[in-house]
Amino acid sequence: MIANRTHITGKRLFVIDTNVLMHDPMALFAFDEHDLFIPMVVLEELDANKKGISEIARNVRETNRLLDQLIGSASAAEIEKGLPLAKIASMGVGKNKPVGKGRKGNPGKLYFETRPLDFDLNEIFPTHKADNTILKCGLALQQLDPKTHVTLVTKDINMRIKASAVGLHAEDYFNDSVVEDSDLLYTGMRELPDDYFENNGKALTSWQEGSNTFYRIETPTDNPWVPNECLHTADEHGFSAIVDHIDGNSSVLRFPRDYRNSHQGVWGIHARNREQNFALNFLMDPDIDIVTLLGPAGTGKTLLALAAGLAQTIDDKRYNEIIMTRATIPIGEDIGFLPGTEEEKMAPWMGALMDNLEVLTQPEEGAAKWQTNTTQEIIKQRIKIKSMNFMRGRTFLNKFIIIDEAQNLTPKQMKTLITRAGPGTKMVCIGNIAQIDSPYLSETTSGLTFVVDHFKGWQHNAHITLQRGERSRLADFAQQVM
Repeated sequence: MIANRTHITGKRLFVIDTNVLMHDPMALFAFDEHDLFIPMVVLEELDANKKGISEIARNVRETNRLLDQLIGSASAAEIEKGLPLAKIASMGVGKNKPVGKGRKGNPGKLYFETRPLDFDLNEIFPTHKADNTILKCGLALQQLDPKTHVTLVTKDINMRIKASAVGLHAEDYFNDSVVEDSDLLYTGMRELPDDYFENNGKALTSWQEGSNTFYRIETPTDNPWVPNECLHTADEHGFSAIVDHIDGNSSVLRFPRDYRNSHQGVWGIHARNREQNFALNFLMDPDIDIVTLLGPAGTGKTLLALAAGLAQTIDDKRYNEIIMTRATIPIGEDIGFLPGTEEEKMAPWMGALMDNLEVLTQPEEGAAKWQTNTTQEIIKQRIKIKSMNFMRGRTFLNKFIIIDEAQNLTPKQMKTLITRAGPGTKMVCIGNIAQIDSPYLSETTSGLTFVVDHFKGWQHNAHITLQRGERSRLADFAQQVM
């Protein structure tokens, strides 16, 4: 415990709940120059959750390793005085990790509960609950040194409610949030005024390279464009272009191929709106290594990705296989273990794949049954369904990989999957951040949000947020009113 805190008066003391360290081990370095306090019951909970192969168990083991490095050969007296968090930062641990959202100096100190702390709440809260023990620690610290602002940091909403009820300030852990609000997330598109080129096109030049039309125009200085950003006017069939690359103070724009045209389809699929047309341009571009597609249900994310994959795997021979995977997180009650091989176990999770394959393999009028069956067999042989659990350590060469329901993945899981890509492989991550089923993720902390934000501006990345539902008028109406 903190023996004498007069030397740090004015700083904040953060009491860390177990779920914060389970969620992000690097939270130890995310509080700027302020001090941290870990109750003994938190260490007990970490110890109880260290076994297993789950993401939580891995995070707990990482937290334990960091705490072990912090303690090192420190004596009991040194631990009671507080361990400087700068010590482990100087060892290179968490080197490329953010330390707070606005680091103001060296990290503070880490304190453990080395002597009994108690606060009389026995009549309100039962003492055997770990959460209540943590609350009592926070209140006792607040009582010991009223000059220090004590804050409980927890991702448990009920814990924050209870803390507020007993007069202890509590906050959520926000350091892993990619953006402050999901509405601020990069959409991949930018609307231009109808008269934009009349006002800014004095030095506009255009030229043709093969079947592609290019424009060169000065890049705006107030809000610069980024590579592969989609520019358009308000009119659905008005001007549209893709930022091909940035060249100094000017940008080179590329006129996209129009897949809305009845003569230009992808595996029989035509874009039904501007966003889908941009998406197909990116999905069919061999120079784009990773494509992220966000959007609500019915906007055509899976259908577009699968059509582009089939066209480039079977027709163009650009890839030798399509691999589909997704996070296996149920919406309701879990149905238990599934029998069979890896693909058979994954089959119930791949209903979207089967539904879209039905659309893409509709037999032509007058086609014989054997022709239809043969086509479907060829397609199924080129599509492999893989479980995420067995991805670590693999390298995929010349594959078209579709990660479905990517909003349910953590940034670490996304990193594990994306770093599996070898030469000639294209990644497509699709999902809807408004439908996150994982209890530990939100719109601002999802791995899909992380990829969209951190890959923005890379020459070989493209992102589009699809907005218009094209599934049916019923699905579109339900999306608006429910």
